[in-house]
Amino acid sequence: MKVSIRRRALLTNGVLTVLLLGGAGLVYAQLGTDQAAGETAVRTVTAGRGSVTASVSASGAVESSRSRALSFGTSGTVEKVYVEAGDKVAKGDILARLDDAAAQEGLSAAKAAYDSAVSDGTGTAQLYAAYVKARNAYREAQRTVAATVLKAPFKGTITAVNGSVGGTSTGTGTGNTQNGQGTAASTGFIELADTTKLQLVGTFTESDAGRLTKGRQATITFDALPGVTATGKVTQIDPVAATSENVVRYPVTITFTKVPDQVRLGQTATVEVVTGRAENVVTVPSTAISTSGGQTTVTVLRDGRQVRTPVEVGVQGATLTEVTSGVSEGDEIVPPSTPVTGQGTGGGQRFGGGFPGGGRR
Repeated sequence: MKVSIRRRALLTNGVLTVLLLGGAGLVYAQLGTDQAAGETAVRTVTAGRGSVTASVSASGAVESSRSRALSFGTSGTVEKVYVEAGDKVAKGDILARLDDAAAQEGLSAAKAAYDSAVSDGTGTAQLYAAYVKARNAYREAQRTVAATVLKAPFKGTITAVNGSVGGTSTGTGTGNTQNGQGTAASTGFIELADTTKLQLVGTFTESDAGRLTKGRQATITFDALPGVTATGKVTQIDPVAATSENVVRYPVTITFTKVPDQVRLGQTATVEVVTGRAENVVTVPSTAISTSGGQTTVTVLRDGRQVRTPVEVGVQGATLTEVTSGVSEGDEIVPPSTPVTGQGTGGGQRFGGGFPGGGRR
């Protein structure tokens, strides 16, 4: 009797073990099937209708479109400086002056010689030559005295004072930068800028520069001024490129048309120029479009099959691209494949208007 009970217990335990192992195997197999199905799921997006904007951008520093590096027109010792950086001045204001004692003495001597020549008359060739020489010397002495005084050539803001009282001026002349076309020295005794006329010079890649034309409107944002936006327009596209690290770029001047009060010279800014816009058009995500061998295509899901379909595109934005033929609104588009667990065919995401497209046409 004891042997029979022991056998019955062993049989029962064996049956339970088999059932447990079988159940575990079934669960594992089911999990494996679900995982495989998730790995092979097709993610789609739906071609929508909306607007597409294409743009190009570059960065640069804010500068004045009208600035000058001012220096005395003669050499001498600095006697007085009337301004400092940040001061606002009007046209004709005296900014600094040199000790003009020697210049005044030269002027007095030249004036006396000129008066004598006038008294002697010009009746002979010799007297006329003496008169001309004295007159020219007198005029030169007048210019030398005037050159000891540095005046503002236009209304603006002093951006730098590079000398001090007691220092020596070498009379290097005036550096000038106006409307982006500058010559002469980059620094002077005093530097003056018109802060109401600002610009930004950005360097655009070769392909982006080819999409720009003079007069195109631009939007300017500032790294240090979140939420502050300025407007401008393209006023100059340099014909000569600057190549750096084998990348060809063209300097492009953007002139501000509206300058916010918070903007200062030297601030880092980003300029975005709209190069194309399309409204109420069929759109697909830009990442879903491929170009190879001169042919542009997208992958369309038709009756459960992925069909590579040639398309023609219009405005190409960074987010969305306009499709002019090959795809219709509502078509299911298969973007570059990435396994998505738990999402099956047909659970598409629809792309329409409301997405900004900063890209290219």
